[in-house]
Amino acid sequence: MSQHTSQGPTSRTTPPGGAAAPERTDAPGGRRLGLTLGLLVLPMYVALGAPSVALPAIGRALAVPFGATAWILAAWSLTSALAMPVAGRLLVRWSPFQVLAAGVVTLAAGSALAGAGPVLSVVIVGRLIGGAGAGATVIAVFAAATALPGRQRIRVLGIIAAASATASGCGTLIGGAVTAWIGWRAVLAIPVLALPLLLAALPSRRALGRSGGGERNGPAGRLDIVGAAVLSVLAGSLITLLQAHSVGLPAPVTLVVAAAGALAAAGLWWRVRSTPDGFVPRRVIASRGFPAAGLIGGTVFAGYYGVLFRAPSLIERATGGGPLEAGVLLLPAAACSVLAGRLVGTLTDRFTGWQMSAGLAALTVIGVLVVAVSTGPVPVVLGTALTVCGFAGAQAVLVNLAPDLVAADDRHTAQGLLNFMNVLGGGIGPAAVAGLSGIVPAPVALAVLAALPLAGLVISVTRRPAAGRRPETGATRGSTH
Repeated sequence: MSQHTSQGPTSRTTPPGGAAAPERTDAPGGRRLGLTLGLLVLPMYVALGAPSVALPAIGRALAVPFGATAWILAAWSLTSALAMPVAGRLLVRWSPFQVLAAGVVTLAAGSALAGAGPVLSVVIVGRLIGGAGAGATVIAVFAAATALPGRQRIRVLGIIAAASATASGCGTLIGGAVTAWIGWRAVLAIPVLALPLLLAALPSRRALGRSGGGERNGPAGRLDIVGAAVLSVLAGSLITLLQAHSVGLPAPVTLVVAAAGALAAAGLWWRVRSTPDGFVPRRVIASRGFPAAGLIGGTVFAGYYGVLFRAPSLIERATGGGPLEAGVLLLPAAACSVLAGRLVGTLTDRFTGWQMSAGLAALTVIGVLVVAVSTGPVPVVLGTALTVCGFAGAQAVLVNLAPDLVAADDRHTAQGLLNFMNVLGGGIGPAAVAGLSGIVPAPVALAVLAALPLAGLVISVTRRPAAGRRPETGATRGSTH
């Protein structure tokens, strides 16, 4: 079933007289809002990749081992993932603009602290704070976009996805250029640029204030602290374990982290069963289609970020250049995100979300395998471009699809949990490539990575579109499914 059926509020509105009115597209306004939201996500997606090329310079400047600097990347991913479901819950009380403003201010403050940090521990604290702000900002941006009517929604999401993929794909180039010309501190402070972009979004404040939510976390609207805590510990343990090898985490510490993760997983299972309206509502994760959407997004993100982690070094090895040259060569791949964003908006009326997600997962599989078998820079850029298209397209398609899989008053919670799963997948990809590369040759590691988006492809193909009926508001509250 296409996500643009009459089952949700995204297809058309019915006036009091009972006659169906054509959907308002308001293309110019939608385009302006899409560009505004796309600009707001640029600094935080640049912050994902740009610091990676500055790590050697940071290690030398702060007199720490190179392995220890990997926590700069891990800290951002950790708090960004954790902040997303929390921000989804905040949206039941605050407007998207309020969450957006809080996220941008937190993002900028943390990034300024990281850029000015005199020691590594202060830099990591700044990245933890900045990552939390980035996660909240992303959720607020998606909340504003998904409050739009169906046609506008997918177009705006396509613009946001194109902006995020372009920014992350250009991270190596920007990081290399800023490190060479200004210094590593400026690289870590790049997200501060989100502050003036927030001021530029003020004219769109009214549109950003529309939420359309109304859900409450529990009977009195209280935040389920226990549920949030166990999910946070579980996510933190997963990301820490994935980074354990690359940062040289001692074996006893690794065992403690693994034990904490196992206990958190058991605690989360118990909390979901005992508190159906908790931080992770049972009705949301049991909605037919929602787990599939999260798994598809996570596997596609894993393939894209795994390739993005490996491609610059492969190009450097093939050309003999540095990160700046690799970033320049990867620019055409990053530019493909714009094409992917436009195609999603064009094809959404011809194919269902599940059909498009299957095609995008297939593109990602092919892209990962092309990079795995390549020895020259051109095939690496081509393979990266395919994964860029898969990432940008899947992000727009799945975020657009998620509101139609759950009851209307659960959509913000669903968006937070969906993006949480996506970000976790994005962390798994590089960690899997890095970990396997120490055991098997790099091409084999990338070939194994291709199994993740392949699993997403299988889920997309076997997913029954007819099972995607949106539950009625309040119909499943507290149910066991």
